[in-house]
Formats: sequence, C-alpha cells, structure tokens
Amino acid sequence: MIDRHVRLARTFVLLLATAVAAGACSSGSTVTHTDSIRAAVSPASQPTLRWGGDAEGGAPFVEANPANPAEVRGFDVEIASMIAKRLGRRAEFVQVAWASIQQSVARGDFAMGMSGLEDKAALHSRFAVSIPYYEFREVLAVRTRDSAKFHTLADLRGKRVATLGSTTAWDMLLDARTTYRVVPVSYDDDVHPYTDLTAGRVDAVLLDNIIADRAFRRQGGFTVQAAPLALGHYVIVMAQGDSVLRDSVDATLRAAMGDGSLERLYRTWNVWDSAQAAFQARTVQRATAQSSAVPASAASPSAPTSTAGGTASQTSMMTYLPALLRAAVITLLLSVLAMTLAVALGVTIAAGRVYGNGVVRMLFTVYVEVIRGTPVLLQLFVLYYGLADVVRLPAFVAAVLGLGLNYAAYESEIYRAALESIPTIQLEAARTLGLSEFQILRLVRGPQALRLALAPMTNDFVALLKDSSLVSVITVVELTKQTAIYATNVGSWVVPGALCAAVYLAMSLPLSRVARRLEQQWRLP
Repeated sequence: MIDRHVRLARTFVLLLATAVAAGACSSGSTVTHTDSIRAAVSPASQPTLRWGGDAEGGAPFVEANPANPAEVRGFDVEIASMIAKRLGRRAEFVQVAWASIQQSVARGDFAMGMSGLEDKAALHSRFAVSIPYYEFREVLAVRTRDSAKFHTLADLRGKRVATLGSTTAWDMLLDARTTYRVVPVSYDDDVHPYTDLTAGRVDAVLLDNIIADRAFRRQGGFTVQAAPLALGHYVIVMAQGDSVLRDSVDATLRAAMGDGSLERLYRTWNVWDSAQAAFQARTVQRATAQSSAVPASAASPSAPTSTAGGTASQTSMMTYLPALLRAAVITLLLSVLAMTLAVALGVTIAAGRVYGNGVVRMLFTVYVEVIRGTPVLLQLFVLYYGLADVVRLPAFVAAVLGLGLNYAAYESEIYRAALESIPTIQLEAARTLGLSEFQILRLVRGPQALRLALAPMTNDFVALLKDSSLVSVITVVELTKQTAIYATNVGSWVVPGALCAAVYLAMSLPLSRVARRLEQQWRLP
C-alpha cells in the first residue's frame, strides 16, 4: 500500500510541476503586478490586452454568445475591444467571479477589470480608475398591484427589499434600514430577486435600470418605477498607480463619446436614452480624468425592448453542450489531481499520527483541526489572493492545492481510524514473527485498512467532485460556473440545471460502481 501511494505522490508531483510551469509561462508570475499590467500595452512583450469580467452577469454587460458559447459579447466586451484596438492590441477576456474582479486586478491576473463595476470612493484609493463610461439609475421594481403605493424607500417601511450584495443599491438599503426600517435582502445574482418579487417573497427590488429592464423582458410580472432613486456610473479599474494604461483608456472613452461610437454601441444594445446623451456631453466638455457630475433630473427608463441578437431563451441546448463538456473535463481533471494530493498527504498525516513522536503527532493534529475548522472557500481565497505578494500561483494550481489540502485533513482521519481498527492481537503476532513495523504496515495493517477505507474514500471523491464548483471564485471556469453562464443566457435554470446534473451523475456513478465492485472483491471474510 505504501509503495502504491508513493507512486501516486510522484505522479502528482510531476503533474503539478507541469501545471506550475505552464501557468508561470501564461501568467507571467515572475514579474511584479505593475510590470505585468504595463506589459499589456507594450507591443514588444504582450500582443494581447487581458481584461476580466463575469459572463454570468449576462447581457448587455458580458454574456456568452448564444451562437458560440466559447465567445463573449456585450457592450463591455465591445468597449474592451475598442480600447485594445486603440493600443494596437487584441482584447483577451478572462472569466472571473464578479465579486473577485477587483482582487484579480490587484493580483495582476489581467490589466483591466470591468463588467458593470460601479464607481465608488473606495476604488480610487486602491486602483487606477477610468472616467465613467455609462450612467445608470437605481430604480425600484414592485409587483404591479403595488405600483401605486410603492415609489420610494420611505414607502417601503417594514418591507423586504432585495438587491445584489456589495453594490450601491445594497449600501442604500443598509441606510434605509436605519432610516425607514426597510428590511434589506441580499442576493448573489440578479435573477432570483425578481423571481422572488413575483413569487411574493420580497416586496420590491432595487437595482440598476439596465438590470431591471432586462428582468422585465425576461419574465415580466412586475412594474419598474420611472423615477430613479439615485444615479451611479460604471468604470474600469486598473492596478494602482498605472497611469499609463488609465490615461489611454480615458482618452479612448472620451474619443468614443465625442465621435458617437459609444452612442452607436449603446443603441445596438438598447441602453441609450436622453439622460445618457446628456451625461456623455458633460464628460466630453469637462475633459477631466474623473467625472462626478450628477444631473438635476433624469429621463424615465426607456421602454423595455429586445436585446441585440434576439432573445436568449431561443438558445439551443446543443449549442452549449460542447462548452459544458469542456468544463466537465476541467472539473474531472481538477478533482482527480486534488484527490491524488489528498490521498498522498492523508496517508502521510495518518501514518505520522499513528507512528510519529509527540511533536509530529501534535503538528499533524493542529493541521487537521485548522483545515477542518475553516471553510474551503476561505482557504482558496488565501492561497490565490492572500499569498499573491509572496507567490502568484496559477488559478488551476491554486484550485488543486486548495481542494487537495482541505480534503487531505478528512482523508487522514479515515486512514487513521482504519489503521487503529486493526486488532492488536494481529500486530502482536506479526511482531512475534519478527516482522518490522514497516513490514507490518505493508503486509498486515495496510491492506486491511485499505479495505476499510475504500468506501469513505469513494464518498469523499464524489463530494470533492461537487465541491470543485467553488473554484470559480478564483477564475477557474468549471462545470457549475459554465452552467450558470448558460442559465443566465436562457433566463432559466431548468434545462441547464438538469443538463449539469446529468453530467455530474455521468462522472460520479461509474466511480461508485467501481468502488462497490472493489468492496465486494476485497470484503473481509
């Protein structure tokens, strides 16, 4: 058994070394953050301009192209391409969870972060921030029967109001909780607030007018109040102090506003109105690096119209199947490598706690308790973002290490319990025959412990296969994340969810059958 695990460990080390080398070549991990970002505008060293966004956010910001899910489209996509073209570069999109865009910019994963990022004062102290390129309105959506009585947050005293977390709208609801006793309800996506509104779970939704209009087109059943409660702006974030790229971005945006390019782009995506025209005119006239002007009045939200390219609900399932299968391969490879690491480390930790001296046992015990006592999501963030100043791990390697180190703690407890369950009389008999402790472990204790540990090992691997969905927060697009992007495009989780479940079952059921067959063959007499 020990020899087998040694071979597995060697195989994993070789695979890990290959992944690290590939990741280092692709991410430029040996240079500083500022250097890697400025390389994006250097013709000699970087032919592409990498930018990050979240395709799960959907149209018209960034969405997977229904005709080819491997591509993205949206007005943020076109703006990024416009900036790259001005710099003589080709735009390259990097998928990252919306909540992690800022951390990934700071880490140097890409040069620009955009995807409906809101302009906030805190951004300017940590990043180089572009001039605003779009002005949005915070609007209330209420059930149609309540449209006559709910117009402002003051009207919603004691009512449940939904929005996205970590947004301007969320900050407004936190203030309204004190002022008007509004009950804020936070969501991780912008689809379920509106479905819960029509289902009666919340009384109103406060979000950007673009998102509200899109939800109305998708499902209807509510009213978007015309009067905006606040104004906000979308901006592009770059690494702190990177004025070279920031100035180029600002110049591109002003030029596009001046020659009408942005207007034509926004009209294509049906997000242009008179308020947007006034905002762009002021931005061009002032010609400053930042614009904080707020108009005295804003036009009512435009009537809902269809987005460019037709409705997402018409998207064929077969169009997305190749993208889902590619994501499934990533999920499977990630899970296999992480489980290999978990098994190798788990055996080492278990052996150390059974055979080691007091210090070794104490160190391994602390490791197990700390890892099991903290969330795997936190561990992934620490590995990928927290250690970025020390070592910039490629996203895939960080995912393997995060899941592998986490599951190693659980695996070690399985192996320790299996080793300690072997009857003492067998061990004493082996010692009487003159066998060394290593021989006892290899010939007597190990094989029996493996039989006992097989079933829980299989369960852990299936659990790890599902927990791999967490790695999307560090830019790895695995099966669940690709499914979420698909669901955003079609406006429903029914078909994407069923397809995703089928793929997971196709990966996990054969493993369970193999494990049951091995259990039957290795069953103790």
